[in-house]
Amino acid sequence: MAKILITEDEDSLRRFVARALQLDGHETVEAADGADGLAQLHDQSFDLLLSDIRMPVMDGIELALKASAAFPALKILLMTGYAEQRERADNLSGKVIDVVSKPFTLPDIRKAVAVALAA
Repeated sequence: MAKILITEDEDSLRRFVARALQLDGHETVEAADGADGLAQLHDQSFDLLLSDIRMPVMDGIELALKASAAFPALKILLMTGYAEQRERADNLSGKVIDVVSKPFTLPDIRKAVAVALAA
């Protein structure tokens, strides 16, 4: 199974997603903002970065750009509840596999992660 970094500023959603992915057998590491997420990426090896776009300190777009530059083989999946943020992510084609719209169901995020890992 995969090692996944979940970067999300909303604690309850981050924990919810982590538990769901752990039930699928994945190892998860959590970060509350993009800066913490970037530090985690430099400290450990991951198969997938699953990040919210809208976060304090460093947003998911900046995190995705820095992560893809430093770790070109890393798969990146973004999440957002804001249409304008989704449009910003369009400029990341080739770096980001997909953008998952919030709110999502457990099966939605589990499927998105499975597709991203298979890509």
